[in-house]
Order: sequence, then C-alpha cells, then structure tokens
Amino acid sequence: RIGTAALAVQVVGSNWPKPHYTLLVTGLCRFQILQLLKEKPYPVAEVQQLDRLEQFTNGHKSEEELGELSEQFYKYAVQLVEMLDMSVPAVAKLRRLLDNLPREALPDILTSIIRTTNQEKLQILDAVRLEERFKMTIPLLVRQIEGLKLLQKTRKSKQDDDKRVVAIRPNRRITHGSITEDEEEEEDHDDVVMLEKKIRTSSMSEQALKVCLKEIKRLKKMPQSMPEYALTRNYLELMVELPWNKSTKDRLEIRAARIVLDNDHYAMEKLKKRVLEYLAVRQLKNNLKGPILCFVGPPGVGKTSVGRSIAKTLGREFHRIALGGVCDQSDIRGHRRTYVGSMPGRIINGLKTVGVNNPVFLLDEVDKLAKSLQGDPAAALLEVLDPEQNHSFTDHYLNVAFDLSQVLFIATANTTATIPPALLDRMEVIQVPGYTQEEKIEIAHRHLIPKQLELHGLTPQQIQIPQGTTLGIITRYTREAGVRALDRKLGAICRAVAVKVAEGQHKEAKPDRAEVGEGEDCKEHITEDAKPESISDTADLSLPPEMPILIDFHALKDILGPPMYDMEVSERLSQPGVAIGLAWTPLGGEIMFVEASRMDGEGQLTLTGQLGDVMKESAHLAISWLRSNAKRYRLTNASGSFDLLDNTDIHLHFPAGAVTKDGPSAGVTIVTCLASLFSGRLVCSDVAMTGEITLRGLVLPVGGIKDKVLAAHRAGLKRIIIPQRNEKDLEEIAAHVRQELSFVLATCLDEVLNAAFDGGFAVSAGLERFNSKL
Repeated sequence: RIGTAALAVQVVGSNWPKPHYTLLVTGLCRFQILQLLKEKPYPVAEVQQLDRLEQFTNGHKSEEELGELSEQFYKYAVQLVEMLDMSVPAVAKLRRLLDNLPREALPDILTSIIRTTNQEKLQILDAVRLEERFKMTIPLLVRQIEGLKLLQKTRKSKQDDDKRVVAIRPNRRITHGSITEDEEEEEDHDDVVMLEKKIRTSSMSEQALKVCLKEIKRLKKMPQSMPEYALTRNYLELMVELPWNKSTKDRLEIRAARIVLDNDHYAMEKLKKRVLEYLAVRQLKNNLKGPILCFVGPPGVGKTSVGRSIAKTLGREFHRIALGGVCDQSDIRGHRRTYVGSMPGRIINGLKTVGVNNPVFLLDEVDKLAKSLQGDPAAALLEVLDPEQNHSFTDHYLNVAFDLSQVLFIATANTTATIPPALLDRMEVIQVPGYTQEEKIEIAHRHLIPKQLELHGLTPQQIQIPQGTTLGIITRYTREAGVRALDRKLGAICRAVAVKVAEGQHKEAKPDRAEVGEGEDCKEHITEDAKPESISDTADLSLPPEMPILIDFHALKDILGPPMYDMEVSERLSQPGVAIGLAWTPLGGEIMFVEASRMDGEGQLTLTGQLGDVMKESAHLAISWLRSNAKRYRLTNASGSFDLLDNTDIHLHFPAGAVTKDGPSAGVTIVTCLASLFSGRLVCSDVAMTGEITLRGLVLPVGGIKDKVLAAHRAGLKRIIIPQRNEKDLEEIAAHVRQELSFVLATCLDEVLNAAFDGGFAVSAGLERFNSKL
C-alpha cells in the first residue's frame, strides 16, 4: 500500500477510435495509505509521507554505512556515464546532474534511465529506506556496466565483418518466444549500419548519394519512436532498391525478332516495321534513347498485347501502368515526403518492381486521363514522355533526378481527340485499324481457337470449327473492329462442347443396362450417322457423341441463339428518303442510316438523333444547297413547287437515337437522302458514302477512311463514295478488300448523286435560248 505522489503536467490523447491517453507527471514523494475514504468516482485516501524519515533514525553507524553506499553508487554511476558518447547532449546533461543533485536523489533518477524491468522499478519505489534503495540499485548499475563492456568488445572484434552484429547483453531474456527491447534496438542499429553500407556501395548518382548520406546521418541521431524515423528509413530503402545503373541487354537479332512478332500477332505491319527499325538503329548506335510510341485504335485490336510482345522481342522487362480514370498528378509524380502516407509515383514504383532501368512501360488508356482539384496527370506526363527532359525526371517523393531516357514508353489510346495537344506532340502516333473479315478468320484459327481449347480442356480431336463457321460468327454474331466479342463467342462454343464431352465420358464409364439391351438399335443409329456429328443433331442422348464434334451453322444457332445482325440492308432502303452513311467512332467504323420525311407545315427543319452542332450545320447546308439547285435537278415539294420548304416541314432522323453523333462527314449522305425524298427515287441499296460538303456543292475530305471502309465491307456493301482527296487513304486498305469493293471518288455533289442512284441523277437542260430579232 505504498505509492508515489505526483503532479500532472500534461495530458494528451483522445477517445477515438478507442480511449488512449498519455500522462506526463512530476514525482513529489512516496506515501503510505492509512485509510481508504472512498473509491468512486475516483479513490480518495488518507496518506502518510514516507520520504526523508531516515533522518529521525538513531545511531551513527547507519549514517556511515549510507555514506559508503552513496560513494560507491556515485562511482559506478560516473563509470557508466563515461562509457557513453559524451558528444550526445543528453549524456552530457546526465553527467552534470550527477555532480549537482543530492546523493539520495540519484537512485531514483538512474533507475529510470538504465535498462530495468517494470518489476525492478516498482521494487525501487517500494524501498522507503535510503540504505535499502542504494543496495538494490548498485547491482543494476553493475549489470548495465558489464553489458556495455561486452557490447563494445563484440562490436570492436567484428567491425569489418559484413555479417550483422548481434549484441549480447547479460540481461537478455526470451519471454514466450519474443526478444526483449534491448535486442530489438541493437538489431535496428545494425540494420542502419548495413543500410549505410548499401548506400555507399550502390551505383546511384552523385546527387542522390549526397542526399542519402545526409539522411542516414539524421537517421542515426533520431529516436525510433519518432514518426519521421520510419519515413526516412523507407525513403533510404527505396533509394537503395532503385535500378540506377542496372539494365538488361537487348536482343538485337532482327530475323528472330520478326519471327517472334509474326508468331504472336497477325497483320499489324506498321507496328512490326517500327519495332524492327528500332532494333536496326540500336545495332548501329548503342546509346539510342527509347522511343515514345502511341498506338491509337479501337478496342480489341491487340494494342496492349503487342506491347508485351515488343518487350519479349527485345528481351526486356515489361510493366503495365493503367491510366484510365487517373485524376491526380501525384499518381505520376508522387507525393512530397512532408505528407502523411506519402509514396512515390507509378513510374518510380514500376522501376522498383522490374528492377532495371530500361524496361518497356505500357501506359494503357492514356486518352482516359481526367482532371481534378489534385491537378492534371496529363500535364505531369509531359516530363515523362519528353525525350529531351526525361533523362532527369524528378519524382516528388525522391526529390532527386532519375534517368528515364532508356525506358521504352508505349502509350495506348482509342482516340486522339481527348489527348491534350502538348502531350500528343511528344508521342509518335501509330494508327492500329480494325481487322478485316479475312484477318479475323486467320487470327481466330491461329490464336483464339487454340487458346480457348486450352482454357476449356479440349483437344482438336474433340471439336472442329471450320472457317465457314468462323465467318458466320464474325458476320452474324459480332460487329466490331477487334476480336474480343469473337473470342467470347468461341468460348461459349467450347463450353457447350465441353458439356457434351463430359457427359459422354460419364456415360461411357457407367453404361446403363437398358443401353446394353438395345444394342442393335444403337448400332443402326451409329451406322446411319457415321460422320462427324453436329452438336445440334438429334442423336440419342444415351450415347456419347462421336468425335470430333463438328460446329456447323445449325450448331451455332443452338449455342449462340439466332443471329444478332442481318447482313441484308436493302430492306431498309425500300422507300425514298433513306441513305447509308459511314461514321467513325473510337470503337471503329460503323454504317449509319439517314432517314427523311416531309409533311405539310410551315417550312421547318426538324433534326433528331442526338446530333452535335457540326452535324446540324451540315443538315442546314444540305437543305440550302438543294433549295438553290431544285430547278436544276427538278426537285419539287408535295404541291409541285420548286421551293422545297414552301408549306412543307422536313424531318431528318439518324437512328440509334441514344448514341450521340457529330462531325461533318455526314454531309453527302444528308444531301443524297433529301434528294431521294424530293425526287421520289430509291438510293442504291449497296451504296454507302462519306464526305463533307460546302455551300457551293464541293465535297471535302474527311478522316477515318480505313475504318469506315472496313465497316462497309463488314456490312456487305459493294460501292463506296468518298471524296477525291481521300484517294491516298485507300492505300492503307488491304488489297483483297479493295478488290471486293467499288470506289467512287467525288469532287462535287453532282458526282455523288449520279453514283448513288441507278441510271444517274438527271439534270435539266437549263434555260431555253431565244434568238434575237434585232
């Protein structure tokens, strides 16, 4: 029932997430409880002070013993302090306290400083008599001195050894398999020593080495309890782990690289050519900076996978950084170390992950970066993707320059419209167009079908998918620029076949008696169907299917359902006022129907289909051109007037009304649609067109010709009207596609109308000439 009276100096803490408080007190004296007065809400007791009672004891013998004990204690205390580093301010202050404080106060002070357990400290507090207190404290001092001597001897003998120094203390104890705090502190100190050695032996730049040595000095003087200790240590470990000069050796054999690229990807000639050019230049010049490429194309054409193949071809490490939806510039540049939870950006993290300074970095979906209050990540990428600046890229977390000039950056995007011009200017844009039907068939049989068979545990001896069936899937069940939907459809077919194969194996393992009894009927059935069986044949379900299972058009309908797309578009052109245009989207090219109707009204033009401002202006241009040329083409409204809007309203609609549409390329389609409406003639059902118009009737060039032509080819159209100045874009289209299509190159709307209608579009002979009578 002995306690310590103290004065509370400071209380720090909070009640969230759970109550936790830190109390700073100043001790006053020891006391003994005489009587407990109450316990709630807090204990109150009558106490008696116990300090300084020794002065009332009788006898000079005890005073002499106390003098000897205090001198002995003072000697050991001075010896302990002198073994420490006197350059540390706290040690120097302790040495001054030994000379200034009264001797009877030293046991309490030194017991709180040296390494002791809580139980030993409580025993010292319970010792009321000074003699007892001195006798209990002196062994603790001797134990501490011996431990320091042994520690210094151990460190001195192993100073030049690379192994970690294990500090052996006399008071080391292991409790429930855990090491005491003494050992943990020594291990931390030894880790810092090893960290400093790694920093000195690393190949980091001179500036980075200078910063790290400064930080390691701060770390040595810093208590482990400080929050900055862990931050500084994490920073130094990251600096050591970064590949400052570590790189992989490129494989520069062009023939082997061409074989690898051809085996991994079909088509994509532009991409392969650019990679082989880079390899050829690297053979001639070793210190070539890594190019910064940007693959732009619709989804599913293999932009990301070809980046992985490029890394495999070069023999480099590959790292993918997904940028879709990133809206914080700190994701690129990192956070400053003054913030809580700071960390480096994705570029530095990627270098740490791959462990070399010349990997292939794939910046995926760079067109989907977003702005926010935290900054613009696209602006942060300007430094990363600039060959003239990225040799000294400075991450906010590192705060020193890092060389990114040997990194091969490959960015992917669906469109360049949302990429800032300054960022787009720093990249070499390579267009990756959609695949033709023939290319999709080759890709399916070279890559997709073998991959799906492996994923579903099937073999070519169990399933056969002819090229005709693959073509049916492409034309009737998918309509895309890439091959992702085709891959999913092939996966659905493999799953259906896997069910049949699994059921057949189960029934072969456990035949029913009824099947044995009806063996003759079964034999007759098998002889009749002794050919590769379609999954849709109405065979006896009690028999296992014959291998291989042939996937035909009937099987496609059973597995995938009825066709999703109808290739016959002529049904929608069965009345005047309908024309087919070609549109470009980030997902590839698409065909677009334009419908027009007229009714009695006040001469208004109505436009529906979620049109943008540019497309609305194209519609007004088209109706203005037709009104100005109505007499020439003999176009009249319902009442026979050449003023097409006289008591007539016109409604233009662009189907798929939920999809936003914009751009000038629908101009010729709107003119053709309105000309069909007012002339009462049908537009040819196999004609599609694209081009911008002017008020004078000229046809101007547009973009995305290759994707638009491939969309028309997928839809089964045969004739395409394009501007004359887009003739150069036809060279990018495969030769077999150009052979199957007929192109009409138009410079004015007269040529467009003549090509869009059977037999051309008649033009009046003009005004009659009168002979002068003079």
